[in-house]
Amino acid sequence: MLRIAIVEDDENYRREFRSYLEQYGRENGKTFSIREFSDGDGILNPYTPDYDIILMDIEMAFVDGMPAAQEIRKSDTEVCIIFITNMPQYAIKGYTVGALDYILKPVSYYSFAQTITRALGRRKTVQDKYVILNIRGGMRKISVSAVRYIEVMNHDLIFHLVSEEISSRGALKEIEKQLEGEYFFQCNKGFLINLAYVDGIVGNDVQIGGERLQVSRSRKKPLMDALNRYMAETGR
Repeated sequence: MLRIAIVEDDENYRREFRSYLEQYGRENGKTFSIREFSDGDGILNPYTPDYDIILMDIEMAFVDGMPAAQEIRKSDTEVCIIFITNMPQYAIKGYTVGALDYILKPVSYYSFAQTITRALGRRKTVQDKYVILNIRGGMRKISVSAVRYIEVMNHDLIFHLVSEEISSRGALKEIEKQLEGEYFFQCNKGFLINLAYVDGIVGNDVQIGGERLQVSRSRKKPLMDALNRYMAETGR
């Protein structure tokens, strides 16, 4: 089931978009879970990064679509944002928040269906898995493939990503369950590593980029076996 948010201050348009989605679902064998918001402020308080597509009006009474999308992108980089407007000059700015497309009002079913098809096609090309982290002041959805390794520090988990580090409350065992089936390996009590980022093993250390993480003596051979399986299964 695909999760879609309609953010539109005009009730008639909200009703129309819901009707279009229901028609599209019947015609294409899709099931949608639809939530409606009458303003950008509604979807932001609080925003939960669990939508596949957001249909967002640009001009609304309290919080416009563009600033709302900017806030959404702080915690959710993958959701498909589609702007709806009668002023295309505003929609063109959508590239700054990674908007997939924009639809001009009045909205025909044909143009609406074409855009939804594009959005669903984009979702199909995204094969990555995501995890949702509890962070200070909210939640954050991250791509599993961007995680280089996870470090236990006191009662926090530090997610070392390609471009940043994120601190989250939780237990390593809980994260391991979420990552089941992915190519992660616990090299000691304090580190869970992504085998895709391993550059080598030097002595009792595993090298990830310019960093070396200690491997427990009892985990060295299982790590080598896991690396061999990873390379055989992925062809890397």
